[in-house]
Amino acid sequence: MIFVFLLLLLQSPAPTIERQLLEIEHARSQDVSVLLTALKSDDPVVQRVAVRAAGRLERASLRDAIIPLLRAPDARVRAEAANAMGQIGAAYSYRALMKEEADGDVRAVIFETIGRVPPVPGESEPVLVSGLGDASETARLGAARGLESFFRLNRGLKPAPETVTVLREALRANLSARFRELVLLTLNAAGDKDPSTFAFALADPDPQVRRLAVLGSRQWVEDPSPMVRYEAMRLAGTCDRAVKALVDPSELVTLAALDFAGRNGCAAAAIDPLVKGGRTWRIRAHALVSLARLAPDAARPYLPALAADPVWQARTYAATAAKLLKDEATLSALAKDPEPNVAAAAMTTGADAVRALSSNHAGLLEAAGRRLKGTPELSAAVPQVLAALQRLTRTGRATVRDPRVQLLERLREAGDPATIEQLRSLLSDRDPAVAALAADVISTRTGTTVAPVTTEYVVDPLPSEEMLRALQGATALVTMKGLGTFTMELLTDEAPVTVAAFAALADEGRFDGLTFHRFAANFVIQGGSPGANEMDGATSQFLRDEVGITSHLRGTLGISTRGHDTGDGQIFVNLVDNFRLDHQYTVFARVIDGMPVVDRILEGDVMTSITIQRTR
Repeated sequence: MIFVFLLLLLQSPAPTIERQLLEIEHARSQDVSVLLTALKSDDPVVQRVAVRAAGRLERASLRDAIIPLLRAPDARVRAEAANAMGQIGAAYSYRALMKEEADGDVRAVIFETIGRVPPVPGESEPVLVSGLGDASETARLGAARGLESFFRLNRGLKPAPETVTVLREALRANLSARFRELVLLTLNAAGDKDPSTFAFALADPDPQVRRLAVLGSRQWVEDPSPMVRYEAMRLAGTCDRAVKALVDPSELVTLAALDFAGRNGCAAAAIDPLVKGGRTWRIRAHALVSLARLAPDAARPYLPALAADPVWQARTYAATAAKLLKDEATLSALAKDPEPNVAAAAMTTGADAVRALSSNHAGLLEAAGRRLKGTPELSAAVPQVLAALQRLTRTGRATVRDPRVQLLERLREAGDPATIEQLRSLLSDRDPAVAALAADVISTRTGTTVAPVTTEYVVDPLPSEEMLRALQGATALVTMKGLGTFTMELLTDEAPVTVAAFAALADEGRFDGLTFHRFAANFVIQGGSPGANEMDGATSQFLRDEVGITSHLRGTLGISTRGHDTGDGQIFVNLVDNFRLDHQYTVFARVIDGMPVVDRILEGDVMTSITIQRTR
């Protein structure tokens, strides 16, 4: 039997060098000898995978190994090398390199990297400004991205007067909407308030440029695009404008108008009809919250209906209204709601928090942990706090870090010696953040310093080569209840592990029936949480980051995190170009069909299914 096993082992093909590099990147391995050898390979595919992995390891010690590849024969290798320099935050003088680099796509990445790394005095800004006139449109875009990052990340730096002049002129001269958007973002980041520049941008044919003009100028505009009307309502609204916007064809704009009216003392008479006759639950819910701010007596008769609404998201707004109205009876009833997110929204007392400790819902437990801080009920509830912490720990789910942290903090606050002693098992917890906090709690409460056993997170095994090959060229069809479908291209080469995790969840039907629970207008929609909140991850274990050259443009999809290398499987769709998310959050897909459907998605909308469509 042993002979047969050895024979099979000898016949098994050795992992390819690309696979070995992916393993090093995936495990954040300390042994990078294979990587260093691969960086010197003659094979451009191997070099590209190696230098991308070097960047994703984010170790400054790899700088000298990366630098030679800035002049590699293959353009894609040079681009990945430049991006890797940005990812490790390595300062470098690029002036000479830019004179040598003939490929516009590579120059684009170098320009962007210059804006991300520590500035080189007297060089970074003028090199980036010169790039605005580059012969390559792609390079000009890269220079604009670099300048936007440069002034956003270095807020204390003031642009030279000639830089502002060049930017203003570039905005008027360029035919690329994305370039104009980046230039305007840069001017906004630099604090430029030139009225003629804003007037020009407010007339731009692209709605994303006009939106940024509203953000920078805070001017009111009438505009055909809901994204622009939303920003105008939020930043330059008046009560008269809000009343007119209550009948806007876009629900997004109507919701903005309702929120503005409630926070700015507008007349309640225009809102009252929408509390009972609004065309969606969202409008009725936002209307009641605003009415509660403006006219509490007029709002109270409507509260019972919203508190009993069959849509649980509506009941969370009822909890908000009840807090404004100081309606303790309604809050007490909603705090016992069978939907955990409603109970969390209505939680106001220590007794509510103690009752919630029997739940297994991460969001409700996190809220309970926060609410118990400093309450008289905490001491007696220590056994329940410990039991809740132990239940969450037994699930083995690293992605419920937040509630466990809150519960640990409450045990630090009120735990007796016997309880604190029971935390020692957490020193070996899979999550190093929990292990470190447990060590700190034990040390603080016992006076004896202990150290965590777990100091780094060990990721799940890499997906098989067969699985990754099958996902090359794959797409995903997302069916939204009552809205239609949209299709996204999966970026398997860019983010293989993330794509594999997403595809596995979709294949198992784990997204079916879940919602987009978070809607941040003109930013992102986020969904895929089994608990419909920020605390319950779609995956049980953390996903590592796979950041790269791909930008968070409108229609791309990313993975939410709790910090570095803590992806939780929840997905978000960028509703606008979110350049500030670049190199921080993984981009694993992009919408290639059905963006109008995405634009109609609002809080609580349901994903009927996500189907992976493989070509292999």
